[in-house]
Amino acid sequence: MMVSTRGRYALRVMVDLAQHQGQGLTPMKDVAKRQQISLKYLEKILPVLSKHHYISGTQGKGGGYRLTRAPEEYQVGDILRLTEGDLAPVACLEPGAPPCDQRESCPTRSLWCELGRRINEYLDSVTLADLMK
Repeated sequence: MMVSTRGRYALRVMVDLAQHQGQGLTPMKDVAKRQQISLKYLEKILPVLSKHHYISGTQGKGGGYRLTRAPEEYQVGDILRLTEGDLAPVACLEPGAPPCDQRESCPTRSLWCELGRRINEYLDSVTLADLMK
């Protein structure tokens, strides 16, 4: 599993919004500048976060974005699964993957299943509030 730029930037945006909550709406140009992410790239990430109600915002003068919940209520795993899709460590464990001919006899399958379980368990144990510390 390799987390793409999209997932990494989504986390950085969410942490930035968490750090500035209570200050009203945060303009994306401010987030882009602080996080050194192009505004054009953020414009691809924000609709996904907004559509799934992770953030809310308004356009135009005085507009910007904010979290829809407290930072403690956002699990890193949820944000990454939203932006990355499944977090399976190998392709054969991804949902919808074609059945593997060696599924029953694969000597490494249990290793990959356990790794996937631990990855998800760990990422689900970390919140935005934890990343703000």
